Amino acid sequence: MNGKILSLGFQHVLAMYGGAIIVPLIVGGALGLTAEQLTYLVAIDLLMCGVATLLQVWKNRFFGIGLPVVLGCTFTAVGPMIAIGSSYGITSVYGSIIVSGLLVVVFAKYLGKLVRFFPPIVTGSVVTIIGITLIPVAMKNMAGGEGSADFGSLSNVTLAFGVLLFIVSLYRFFSGFVRSISVLLGLVGGTIVASFMGKVDMSAVKNESWIHVPELFYFGAPTFNITAILTMLLVLMVGIVESTGVYFAVSDICNRKIDEKDLAGGYRAEGLAILSGGLFNAFPYTAYSQNVGLIQLSGVKTKNVIFAAGGILVVLGFLPKVAAITTVIPNPVLGGAMVVMFGMVISYGIKMLSQVDLAKQENLLIVACSVGMGLGVTVVPDLFVNLPQSLQIITSNGIVAGSITAIFLNIVFNMIPSRKQSHSSAVSPAIKQEIVS
Repeated sequence: MNGKILSLGFQHVLAMYGGAIIVPLIVGGALGLTAEQLTYLVAIDLLMCGVATLLQVWKNRFFGIGLPVVLGCTFTAVGPMIAIGSSYGITSVYGSIIVSGLLVVVFAKYLGKLVRFFPPIVTGSVVTIIGITLIPVAMKNMAGGEGSADFGSLSNVTLAFGVLLFIVSLYRFFSGFVRSISVLLGLVGGTIVASFMGKVDMSAVKNESWIHVPELFYFGAPTFNITAILTMLLVLMVGIVESTGVYFAVSDICNRKIDEKDLAGGYRAEGLAILSGGLFNAFPYTAYSQNVGLIQLSGVKTKNVIFAAGGILVVLGFLPKVAAITTVIPNPVLGGAMVVMFGMVISYGIKMLSQVDLAKQENLLIVACSVGMGLGVTVVPDLFVNLPQSLQIITSNGIVAGSITAIFLNIVFNMIPSRKQSHSSAVSPAIKQEIVS
C-alpha cells in the first residue's frame, strides 16, 4: 500500500474521528463510567469502526455493499442508550444492541426491498437534509465547541476561517494529489498554527495507555429487556434510513447503480457490525455522511482508500495513546474543515435533485416539505417533546424526520395512482381517439 493511499485513508479517518469519539464520551459520561472504562469505550469504538468499515467495503455474496463508505457509531443511539442504561443498566444496552443487530442480519434481504421507495426525488432530498443538519455542528466547532469558555472568541473564529480559506486556496491553486488531500493539509496546518496560539493540549496523549486489548462482554454478561430491544430496533431503522441515503449518494458519485441485492448486502454488513459492537461493548454503526463530502471534494472514489481508512482505525483501536494524538486538533480547526465537507454534501444533494422533473409541482412540494421538516426539527428539537419516548427516537432527529416526510410524500404523489390517472387509464384508446377527433 503506497503513501498516497495511506494519506487519503487517514484523511477519511480524520473526517469521521470527532464523531466516532464523541458518542462514547457522551454516553460513558452520562452513565457514570470510570476513566478506565471510558478509555476502553473510546478505544473499542475506534477498533469496531474500522471493522464495520471493512465489512461494508469488502463485498461478497453474503455481506457488504462494495462502495467506498465509512461506518461509525450513530448519533441517533446516544439518547436511547443513555435512557436504557439509566433505567435497566448498561448490560441491557448491549443486550438490546446484540438482539437488534442479529435481527438486521436475518431480515436484511427484506429490508433491501426498500429500494423502490428511494427514487432520486427522495435520495436527493435526504442527502440535502443530511448536509443541512450537519452545518450547525460545523458552526459550533468553528466558535470553539459548544460549552467552551472561549466560545465565539475572535481567535477561534479567525483560526476556523483561516483553515477554511487555506483549504479553498489549495483546491483553487493546486490539482491532483495536493487537491485530494486539501482537507488533511488544512487540519495539519491549522493545528500547527493553533499550537502557537496555545490552543493545543497534549495531556490526553500523556494520560492514555499504550496497548488496548478488546474484551468480550467487558461490562459483564448482556441482559435482555423487551422495551430496550424495541427501542434499539427503532434506532437501527433510523440508521438504515440514513445509510440508504448515503449508499445512493456514493453510488451516484461512483457512477454505479445499486439494486435490492446490493442494499441487502449493505444492511447485512451493518447488522454484523452492530452485532459485533454489542459483543465487545461498542455501539450501533451506520454509514457516515461526512465522508461522502470528502469523496466528492477529493474526487478519489477507489475502495482501496477506504480499506486503508478501516485498517488505520483498527490499528488506532489497539493503540489508544497513538489514537489520542488526533484529539489534540482544536475544535475551530475541525469546524473550518467541516464547513467544506458538510457543504459539499448539500451540493451533491442538489445535484441529485437536478435529475428530477422539478417542473412538476408535486416534486417541488416533496422537496420543500422534507427539507423544511428536516431543518425545522434540527433547529427546534423539542417540537415533539410531548410524544411517547419511543416515537421521539424518530421525531427528534432532523435527518430522519425529513427523510420520512420525503418517503411518505413520494408515495402519496408518485406511487399511489391519482383519480385523474385512474380515470385516464380506464379510457380505451378508441375512445381517446374519438375525443381527440
